[in-house]
Amino acid sequence: MEILYLLIPLALVLFGVILWAFSWSVKNDQFEDLDRHGHDLLFDDDLNLKPSSDSKDKMNDDS
Repeated sequence: MEILYLLIPLALVLFGVILWAFSWSVKNDQFEDLDRHGHDLLFDDDLNLKPSSDSKDKMNDDS
């Protein structure tokens, strides 16, 4: 029963820290654009997929 004297204040402090972190993230627009990073992965422009001349030379040296 004596452990409750430690656990209840500890739980309240942890709740306060979590509440502060959530309010900070909302104020700093952390939840403003949730879909952008998902779309960045799906619709990535792969313009640099052509192998460079260095990689061609390495392939020729191996054979």
